Amino acid sequence: MPLLEVTQIRHISASIRLTDTTAVQVDQYAAFIHASADEVVEQALTYVFSKDRDFQEFLKSSQATHIAPTLRIRKSPSNEAAEPSAIKPTNGGRLTAQPSAVAAGLKE
Repeated sequence: MPLLEVTQIRHISASIRLTDTTAVQVDQYAAFIHASADEVVEQALTYVFSKDRDFQEFLKSSQATHIAPTLRIRKSPSNEAAEPSAIKPTNGGRLTAQPSAVAAGLKE
């Protein structure tokens, strides 16, 4: 059995507007947890999406597939489409080849 599992994660760049207060708090929270602002926003949204039961029900509806995209996604060259691999030991210790925003699954 291999000691490492490598997972490819594709990230995109998008532009959003925040109030100045929210932007400061994102930076403060990032400093508080020793992470990047990108990681704070990613994890906060993932948390909210997973905990909102009404949103989870909406995702199961046909309406969820017929939305008008409003997120401003930045175009990137094709060679930057996928993030580099993340490497994590399967023994639960942490060894990453890239920042922690790139997650790797643990083998059980």
